[in-house]
Amino acid sequence: MEQAATVAATATVGPMVLRTRVLGANDRIRAAVLGVHGQGKSHIEALMANGNVEVTTLCDPDEEVSSKRASEFAAKYGKKVKTVQDLRRVFDDKEIDVVTIATPNHWHALATIWACQAGKDVYVEKPGAHNIWEGRRMVEAATKYNRIVQHGVQLRSSEALQEAVKHLRAGVIGKVYMARGLVYRWRPDIGNKPVEPVPSTLDYDLWLGPAQKRPFTRNLVHYNWHWHWDFGNGDVGNQGIHETDMCLWGLGVGLPDSVTSAGGKFLWDDCKETPEVLSSTYLYKKEKKIIEFEVRPWCTNAEDGATVGNIFYGSEGYMVIKGYSKYETFLGQKKEPGPTGEKAPDHFGNFIQAVRKRDKSVLTGPVETAHTSSALAHLGNIAYRLGRVLTFDPATEQFVGDKDANAMLSRHYRQPFAVPEKV
Repeated sequence: MEQAATVAATATVGPMVLRTRVLGANDRIRAAVLGVHGQGKSHIEALMANGNVEVTTLCDPDEEVSSKRASEFAAKYGKKVKTVQDLRRVFDDKEIDVVTIATPNHWHALATIWACQAGKDVYVEKPGAHNIWEGRRMVEAATKYNRIVQHGVQLRSSEALQEAVKHLRAGVIGKVYMARGLVYRWRPDIGNKPVEPVPSTLDYDLWLGPAQKRPFTRNLVHYNWHWHWDFGNGDVGNQGIHETDMCLWGLGVGLPDSVTSAGGKFLWDDCKETPEVLSSTYLYKKEKKIIEFEVRPWCTNAEDGATVGNIFYGSEGYMVIKGYSKYETFLGQKKEPGPTGEKAPDHFGNFIQAVRKRDKSVLTGPVETAHTSSALAHLGNIAYRLGRVLTFDPATEQFVGDKDANAMLSRHYRQPFAVPEKV
């Protein structure tokens, strides 16, 4: 078990002075995308699809990646885009209004906090935070600097799923007592690559950022960091954040009283540290509700047609959430079809609308979801790694009488990339 520690230090290299440009209703919003290897590509497209929004800067610690994206950008949009290797230079740029963050998980919180301190509005991918402690610091930073921070939980921007939650609240399936999260993704053997020299195009020290130093290997860069604890959170903290968030949203609950998890690696003898299979149970004693969450990596059946989604159970029926935009209900013992709906979300459009209005209440996935939906996944992972039932106090965000578990609420940060205790 790894020991974790809260580092009570303010980042010495992050931007600390607000540089906010006042936007008029018709002003062009200038955006930078941080991390453009994977999900960042969809950020570019989504931003450019919004009226009067322009991506001006692409940032990635690997210059080969950013150069390739810049070439693609010029071919598609007929204009050049600036490339930057160090994200701190993005925060120093007074001309940039918003940043979107699609870096590896271990950078999400610090990048968001630095952006808020620099007066930028933020769209941050899920999970909002790599651990529970830094998730709370994100909320504090957004509040202190009065920034618009949208978390990438797209389901909340689907009008169909908003309608689904209204049905749950109205009692369409009766008293709702349980939510089930499903993450059945095709995750193959990734092998075990050797240590090798750092590519000349990559600033590996910057890529590591808040994590401790280790030799370079293709096991980490550019995608398989998801399956290593120092950088990722397994699939419950990857795809699963959409579903943990939907569980919390649909049940109308926050963090649980207790959690237990079981799982492991059963298929592949590869370098993954995170479990291939993970089953977690979260209890809400006062609310008399329960969340069950399951990750499967390979050949599997669907559950009422859902392989990635949620199922809500009530006294009069159940509801199935499929993907990002569709719900179905089944009523009574005969499973008679009930209300259904489907509508794709426009999560970036919602973010840009909130930025223009300077109104956090417009956001469908506010910064608080970056903390709570991520924290649910982290709780499950901690219970799995310790191998026992854990009692949790949502008010203090601490485990009750468990020193080892509380040590895993944060991590050992590496200077000068420490998430500050006081933002």
